[in-house]
Amino acid sequence: PIDWKLLDHTRDTIAAEINTSKGKLEIELYPKMAPGSVVNFLNLIENKFFSGKIIHRIVPNFVIQVGCPRGDGYGSLDYSIRTETGSILNYEAEGMIGMASAGLDTECSQFFITYSATPHLDGKYTIFGKLIKGMDILSLMEQGDQITEIKIH
Repeated sequence: PIDWKLLDHTRDTIAAEINTSKGKLEIELYPKMAPGSVVNFLNLIENKFFSGKIIHRIVPNFVIQVGCPRGDGYGSLDYSIRTETGSILNYEAEGMIGMASAGLDTECSQFFITYSATPHLDGKYTIFGKLIKGMDILSLMEQGDQITEIKIH
C-alpha cells in the first residue's frame, strides 16, 4: 500500500541527488504528476534500497537503468505499483526519469534515465522525475557502476 501521507507537505517538485561511483546527479521528482511512483521512490530511498545497487543496463543514446535487487534486470520486490501515464509529461528530452516495467501496472524498484528524447515511450512508461544537473556524469556511467546513496533535499 502507498503511504500517501508522505505527500502531505510536498511542493510541485522534490529535489534529490543520486550519488554514484562516477559523481552526483541532481534530479527533481514530480509528486503531482506521478504520486504513487514518487511515494514508492521515497520509501525505497528512506529504506536505503538503492545504496550499492549497480547500473545493470546501459543502452547508448537511449537509457541507463538501475534498481534491480538481483543486479541483472530480472529482479523485483514482492509488490508492484500502478502505471501512471496520461499526464502532460512526455519523453521529449534527455534526462527524463521513468519507471521500468514488464507491462501495465508492474512497476516496483527499477527506474531509468533517458540519454535522449524517446517519444516512443510516451504513454507506456511512467515519468516521475527529471535529471536537472549531471548529464555529463550520466554519460560517463558504465554497466557495473554503483549508486552509493540517494538523498532528498
